[in-house]
Amino acid sequence: MDVIVSRSGGFAGLRRVWRINVDAQPDERAWHDLLGSLDWDDRPRAATTPAGRPDRFVYEIRVQTHTVRLGETELDGAWRELVDRVKRAQPR
Repeated sequence: MDVIVSRSGGFAGLRRVWRINVDAQPDERAWHDLLGSLDWDDRPRAATTPAGRPDRFVYEIRVQTHTVRLGETELDGAWRELVDRVKRAQPR
């Protein structure tokens, strides 16, 4: 199962994408537990540019049929953990 995290916005307006296959990770069970803990249906969709914050990042997280967009100030708890883990796990 692929997890795709993309980050757009910021001062330079650059887009960055990280993608991993959780089934190929040595701690696959932990990945599935983390993904299962996320509340995909109860997150508001972030605007492309958060109001009043034109230089902030917006994250889009995609897993199978689920997609959520969160402004960097909304990225907390398990969502922050997921983004950080995907960024660390992607081979360079």
